[in-house]
Amino acid sequence: MWLTQFADRPWPMLLGTGCLLLFVLWWRLPAERGQLRLTALLAVIGLLAFSLGETPVARAYGHAGLLVAEILRVLLGMLYLRLCGMLLFRVLLPLLHFRPLRILEDMTLMLAYAGWGMLRLREGGLDLSQLVTTSAVITAVIAFSMQDTLGNILSGIALQADQSLHIGQWVKAGDYSGKVVQIGWRSTQLETRSGETVVIPNGWLMKNTFVVLGRQVGEQSVWRRNVVFELDWRIPAARVIALTEQALADTQIEGVATEPAPSTVLMQLQDGVAQYVTRYWLTRFHADDLTDSQVRAHLLAALGRNGIVLAAREHRTQLERLQRSGIGSEELARRLEALANVSLFDCLSAEEREQVARELVFAAFEAGDVITRQGAVAHWLYILTEGRASVWLNYGQVDAVQLGVLNAGEIFGEMGMMTGAPRTATVIAASYAECYRLDHRGFEEIIATRPELAESMSKVLAQRQQANRQRASQDNGSSNGNGHLELLARVRHFFGLS
Repeated sequence: MWLTQFADRPWPMLLGTGCLLLFVLWWRLPAERGQLRLTALLAVIGLLAFSLGETPVARAYGHAGLLVAEILRVLLGMLYLRLCGMLLFRVLLPLLHFRPLRILEDMTLMLAYAGWGMLRLREGGLDLSQLVTTSAVITAVIAFSMQDTLGNILSGIALQADQSLHIGQWVKAGDYSGKVVQIGWRSTQLETRSGETVVIPNGWLMKNTFVVLGRQVGEQSVWRRNVVFELDWRIPAARVIALTEQALADTQIEGVATEPAPSTVLMQLQDGVAQYVTRYWLTRFHADDLTDSQVRAHLLAALGRNGIVLAAREHRTQLERLQRSGIGSEELARRLEALANVSLFDCLSAEEREQVARELVFAAFEAGDVITRQGAVAHWLYILTEGRASVWLNYGQVDAVQLGVLNAGEIFGEMGMMTGAPRTATVIAASYAECYRLDHRGFEEIIATRPELAESMSKVLAQRQQANRQRASQDNGSSNGNGHLELLARVRHFFGLS
């Protein structure tokens, strides 16, 4: 047999065969090059020692020299079997589109190692029948003393045989969750999000319940996450659900799947507090906390700009008192400063400007939130006080065009507030942005008291409309002399002025 003659071949031939195997594996398996370096080093040392062991000087040591030579033969045989096993299971079989379990490779090699050792024992004159007779007692003693280890080994075989776990899956086991990076004979290793490696005995996995995160079957592996928040029970649930679902639908958060779409449900009512849960599907399992944080930020911004404040049970009375107290002097000064930069309100008196300031509503937006949408009818004017916003034509479509970027101090949506016209473009928060918004109803009392304001404000609107057209390159830059008259008629009609 070739195995019995393996160790008797000249070592140069063995070296050449080993180099050929190493070259093929080095070329085909770049991820295993560290292991191949160690194998090559041991093979070279073994071959050199074996060649020296065949010299007359080494033979002069008698039985000791023969024992060393036999040990080297066994070692070299195991190294070559290892290389042949890697070539078969990791190169040839994958080329045939068959990828066996890693543990099958290990079991095959263990049997090959045992067979090679028994052949060498037989060549040395040992009667294998006597070995088999005495091995039953030895096996019983080993099984009793190593029952935990053997249980882990058998559990590892079972886990891979029924494909309960795969390399790369995200698993939650006990207090730990992480990605499966290795399934060995004795244990399974998880790499957590904190950079830790958790070693879990295979026997524990077989005796306890573990959770494989994400779907096992489907085009995309997703994991449902829950974000909990509490509001006052008097806020209509339908409004909260619609606001939160629309807020997540209007933005794109990395790691949040679009299908299934995020949803919000009312979970329970207790002590005057309504508990809501927003559910979304996560695609980046390694960034669960980060994605949860981004979802919470968008929900907070959406609720805040709609005048909905989160209420904890112990702070509910304090929050209600703060809401009833109105705006303070610092906030009023901040609003007046924002209005001072708006040319549309230059014609207002100091008292009228303060009245408008008290009608402003604070609105915050996270990056990616839709502030206004093209075609929508919304009678809000926005004053951007912090951050940046981008203006888009046909946003979300193939022919989408970015018209420009708005910076702090600029306004938009003035045509909707003054004339009720639909939005002509979509405005997206390019960063975290803070705005004040003014509804036409908050301005209605002032313009009803002083109808002449419509004249001066329509001229400012006409100038801004002309500037926006030039920015969008929708005309040649020529002015329209009757533009402010047309706008004046629309403003008067919208506010019901005679």
